[in-house]
Amino acid sequence: MKIKITTDSTGDLSEELKKRYNIGVSPLHVILGEKVYTDGEDITPQIIFDYVKETGVLPKTSAPSPEEYAAFFERESEGYDAVVHFNISEKASSSYSNAKAAAEKFKKCKVYAVDTMSLSTGQGLLALKACDFAAAGEKPEKIVKLCEDLRDKVNTSFVPNVLDYLHKGGRCSLASLIGAKVLKLHPWISMKDGQMYAKKKYMGNLESCLKKYIKDLADEYPVYDKTRCCITHCNCDRETVEKAKEYVKENFAFNEIFETITGSVVTSHCGKNTLGVLFIAAEQ
Repeated sequence: MKIKITTDSTGDLSEELKKRYNIGVSPLHVILGEKVYTDGEDITPQIIFDYVKETGVLPKTSAPSPEEYAAFFERESEGYDAVVHFNISEKASSSYSNAKAAAEKFKKCKVYAVDTMSLSTGQGLLALKACDFAAAGEKPEKIVKLCEDLRDKVNTSFVPNVLDYLHKGGRCSLASLIGAKVLKLHPWISMKDGQMYAKKKYMGNLESCLKKYIKDLADEYPVYDKTRCCITHCNCDRETVEKAKEYVKENFAFNEIFETITGSVVTSHCGKNTLGVLFIAAEQ
């Protein structure tokens, strides 16, 4: 049985990973003023940075409509017996409900929409895991079940360099923003039950905070899926990314470590120089 794995663009998978695993991507939209862009196609993070700097306003984002999902499934299902599609958390976007509505009406083949309860490469890692299951010969219903069982084991977390974007998006108070700037605080932002929250705060420059964050991840998740992890960042400088890779290798033993860049939708909410180490934990 041929199964096609697809995901929203908010999965932030690199071109290398999309090509290696033949993953189809459904783009969300980014709205700057009156202009609508397509995530991953005609907009870059730098365009967003320039827009926010000029206007002081965050971009708006929107999900594909059910009709857009139907057209996407029509293209991606060609030559396949089923499609399993991974959406950004339902609590963050209407993408899942729209994809599910399109899937239920799709007649060409069976389409399954999965709420990952995650975003960025937390979402992407579930799509990659689905590719592993499909390669092992699992049927689509079993792939959906296995991935849904893994949702609460996905570590989706990141450390922002500045809190301006989170503040503008209503996820950080003005007092926290001012305190972070004065005291050089960097929060560990994590996801639980499909929503973001501040788990811990670090003090110091970004590099020292990332080192503490990665050590804390290793302490919290002593048992984990060693298949792969993603170091996902929003236009961090090369030295910071390389240091993060070094810290990951010191604390973990992943078979593969992938560097991915946040797409424009995720960038719209986290801001420049945000970095996260994302992977799937295992039963202890």
